[in-house]
Amino acid sequence: MVEQVVDNTQASRFELPIGDEIAVAYYRLEDGRVVLTHTEVPQALSGQGIGTRLATGVFDILRARNARVIAKCPFMAAFAAKHPEYVALLDG
Repeated sequence: MVEQVVDNTQASRFELPIGDEIAVAYYRLEDGRVVLTHTEVPQALSGQGIGTRLATGVFDILRARNARVIAKCPFMAAFAAKHPEYVALLDG
């Protein structure tokens, strides 16, 4: 089974479960925009492309919602900058 990124709205974070671990991207809603604030990939999953899979899932979800995004998280900002299909989502 392929893991999927899910939006845990109660915790204000996107989650990508991998086995017993969870990679997360925290956000807050501000003036109708989604502000991506921090991304965490467990050390055990480091170097396996999990952050990229998480970011892709997050931006795909947000694009499907026609969301406006502020990427305060340096990882998410760098990811979006490298992927033209997601740059249009960025707002500020």
